[in-house]
Amino acid sequence: MAQTPKYTVGDSIVLKDGLVRTEMESRTCRIAAVLPSEGRRSQYRVRFEGENFDRRIFESDIDAAQSTSSAQPVAAAADTSGGSWLKMSSIRVRK
Repeated sequence: MAQTPKYTVGDSIVLKDGLVRTEMESRTCRIAAVLPSEGRRSQYRVRFEGENFDRRIFESDIDAAQSTSSAQPVAAAADTSGGSWLKMSSIRVRK
């Protein structure tokens, strides 16, 4: 089963040290697109400030302690009205 992406388009992230550059501010980039997962690994298209091309990275390349996510957890997005999604009165049975 594929992993649900933790980050969304527009999020500012920091890549782990040693992947691309060494300075903290030059390791910061923005998510340009969420790509289809490769196996169980979420992947993203990112762009650094001042560059005119995108790079493909995996979620494991992101320094989670330095990055923030605006993605909503799946459980939080669920309907919390307290009722069942199945309405017994709407089921029709042939006689």
